[in-house]
Amino acid sequence: MFRYQILIEYVGTNFRGWQVQKKGKTIQGLLQEKISKLLKEKIILLGSGRTDTGVHAIEQSAHFDCKNQIKDFNRFLKSINHFLNKDGVTVLKIKKRNKNFHARFSAKMRIYKYIIINQLGGPVLEHNRGWHIMKKLDLDLMKKGAKKLIGTKDFSTFRASSCRAKSPVKTMKLVKITSSKKKIKIEFRSQSFLQKQVRSMVGSLKYLGEKKWSLKKFEIVMKSKNRNLCAPPAPPEGLYLTRIIY
Repeated sequence: MFRYQILIEYVGTNFRGWQVQKKGKTIQGLLQEKISKLLKEKIILLGSGRTDTGVHAIEQSAHFDCKNQIKDFNRFLKSINHFLNKDGVTVLKIKKRNKNFHARFSAKMRIYKYIIINQLGGPVLEHNRGWHIMKKLDLDLMKKGAKKLIGTKDFSTFRASSCRAKSPVKTMKLVKITSSKKKIKIEFRSQSFLQKQVRSMVGSLKYLGEKKWSLKKFEIVMKSKNRNLCAPPAPPEGLYLTRIIY
């Protein structure tokens, strides 16, 4: 058996997330189907992690095993993308890996970014590519809140009720906010995340930026470990899985 890693870019708008579901179109399901047809054998694709319905990826990572060796990578990419591109999915790269590599368990760092479009008029070219917020946000206050999220903490406040993670304790290596031309980008780095953690943190940072919450209130909510006190999660269309570091 041969093991290969693929890097994938996709627009999540028309999918029910990454993971195969009983009903609805998923990224994993589409890729498994098309790769299986191309290689003429049943392929099981394992991703670095799940992305929710509507979430995008700049560089998702996954691996699969197959009986026959793929000798021409360029030909593989051209062939597979012929079937994928119309659905807003593309395989960017393929690499041969040894049996010790696992797309999920070998990951040392996951990088996400969230995009807020902070302007009065609704975005047209970037429709479904960011969270449109009309009210001007206080960036300085949001940056102060972002610093409070860094470190090893119990993130129960930002955890979805359906989250299956064994522990709510995660180590946030980086939460960085930048702004340019009415576009706010928030980058998050951690080895792993809880379900809906990033979107919940963004929703809470937005409350700070709108001055619905003070910095003290933000801290109280964060330390409460109470999901019911969390701000509503940010919508999925602004979230991008940026990169997996091994």
